[in-house]
Amino acid sequence: MKVFGWLDASQAKTFGTELAEFFIQQLPLEAKVSDKKFSAKSQHVLKKMGLRVVEFKKLNKLNTYKTAQLGNAFRWTLKDAGYDDAYVETLTKWLVTRL
Repeated sequence: MKVFGWLDASQAKTFGTELAEFFIQQLPLEAKVSDKKFSAKSQHVLKKMGLRVVEFKKLNKLNTYKTAQLGNAFRWTLKDAGYDDAYVETLTKWLVTRL
């Protein structure tokens, strides 16, 4: 039974999707990435996301598989929303390093 718990990444996937949706709501695709206001707002949003990640880690034990599933859910939600691939990869790396 422990093996199935190790492989159950449903909470991690849900959190990854929710985190990406939060990012999308806070920094819509129409925002100008080069704009100084965007930079300041993105730092604020990333700080909030970082706090959510810390809280999630306290409540959920993550292993390599769950971390990968969380990152993939985050990545694909942003890609499906139309964000630039390079920007999505940067955000995903930022997330995974905090997990």
